[in-house]
Amino acid sequence: MPADLSVEELLSQDFGTIADVVRAQARGLKDKPALVDARRVISYAELDALMDRIAAALQRDGVGRADVAAICASSSVEYGAAFLGVLRAAATVAPLAPSSTPESLIVQLNDSGAKVFFLDKQLAEHMAGVMDQVTAKRVSLDGSDAGTPFEQWLAPEGAKPELHEVDPDQGFNIIYSSGTTGAPKGIVQPHRMRWGQIRRGVYPADAVTMVSTPLYSNTTLVSFLPTISNGGTAVLMPKFDVKSFLELSEKHRATHAMLVPVQYRRLMEHPDFDRYDLSSYQMKFSTSAPFSAELKRQVLDRWPGGLVEYYGMTEGGGSCGLQCHEFPDKLHTVGRPLPGHDIRLIDEDGKEVPQGEIGEVVGRSGAMMVGYHNQPGKTSEAEWWSPEGLRYIRTGDVGRFDEDGFLTLMDRKKDMIISGGFNIYPSDLEAELVKHEAVLEAAVVGVPSKAWGETPVAYVALKPGQAVAPEALRQWLNERVGKTQRLADLQLVDSLPRSHIGKILKRELRDAYQGPATTA
Repeated sequence: MPADLSVEELLSQDFGTIADVVRAQARGLKDKPALVDARRVISYAELDALMDRIAAALQRDGVGRADVAAICASSSVEYGAAFLGVLRAAATVAPLAPSSTPESLIVQLNDSGAKVFFLDKQLAEHMAGVMDQVTAKRVSLDGSDAGTPFEQWLAPEGAKPELHEVDPDQGFNIIYSSGTTGAPKGIVQPHRMRWGQIRRGVYPADAVTMVSTPLYSNTTLVSFLPTISNGGTAVLMPKFDVKSFLELSEKHRATHAMLVPVQYRRLMEHPDFDRYDLSSYQMKFSTSAPFSAELKRQVLDRWPGGLVEYYGMTEGGGSCGLQCHEFPDKLHTVGRPLPGHDIRLIDEDGKEVPQGEIGEVVGRSGAMMVGYHNQPGKTSEAEWWSPEGLRYIRTGDVGRFDEDGFLTLMDRKKDMIISGGFNIYPSDLEAELVKHEAVLEAAVVGVPSKAWGETPVAYVALKPGQAVAPEALRQWLNERVGKTQRLADLQLVDSLPRSHIGKILKRELRDAYQGPATTA
């Protein structure tokens, strides 16, 4: 592609790369801040030059077209530049989660085939017991002795990488699943998928986006990448903290943010939330975990700007969007399919269900993973083929479309409880439990039962300063639900276990349960 195309000309193309777009942005924006963290700010011109030096160093170290470089560290300017620099080298990025066990990180590094591994001191200490198993060249983003210090490793100032054509189906990144149900799977997202997200234009050129979720999460990347490609400024937080988020939002006059529901809840609970000037916000987004209608209303009432909830998977397929500020009567849904996204509901036999009935959500769009890295069998399990021979991605979620085309999610298919032959949707019970004045949040899981096969058990965290007896709360709930939905047990906990992006880890709750319900 010609090197002198403008940003507008690039984004009008059917396909392009973010590395080319950043180059074009640097020509026009030059001194505009691109990446900001607590230590430094770099402009578009500086980011473009740094990407060149990173790409040249990667190629010097044997990272060729479509080879892999991995990153596992806290968010920083260096992290953002390294991610984009790998793409400038026409290579594939594998951003890994520092919250993974050291053993799992070794599995992911080996599976990805990474030739270079960017890390920091904290991650090196976490992996100390297995670091001798890392075969990739290590580069320390924070200049520590975790590897070759970043500044020393970089190619000289002014260095230019060899430019390669990028195939639309080539891997842009490999994102590994959390591995909570077995070995982590590497989700290969192609350049074609990311190009579609970049071209969508959700983040304007004047966006100042708070990036407070980790850069190894797809939740973050669908916010970070369009911000940079469209000429905005990304404010990177190494770790989410309510007070810091509010202070930085006010300081930088933030306009956009992508947050997971648990972050919204913590922000709404902060006693000083309403004292901060958040009037600069244009739009806020959420994805990755269930977002209650009540919490959405609080955000709409107390936080300037619009609110959009996205529903989709890292694997891609079909996604929905709910403009909460435009459809306040649909806050219990996840919205309607995005333009160009085909979402269908299927039954256990893989046949589409009639309008209004419940089925598993499958989706197809231009945003679909290539597959699971090195796992063709798992890839096939994640696919559904329509009668017309079109490929869809299975979500494992169960939902229903209403008469207006809005999708209501019932539950994860694997979380649905079958008790005495009846289907019980945990989300129904959880929604009822949080109506109690003392309840902060709840999770309902199915545990084995001699009498019923499975039976529902609730784990509940109470609001600060509130108290209620578990048995009294169980009886309160059981008086409000159908006979087949009644809880066999209810346990109070300080907090619910969550993944790095805020999803409640129900498997941990099921596996840990020891109580009377299993003998019932």
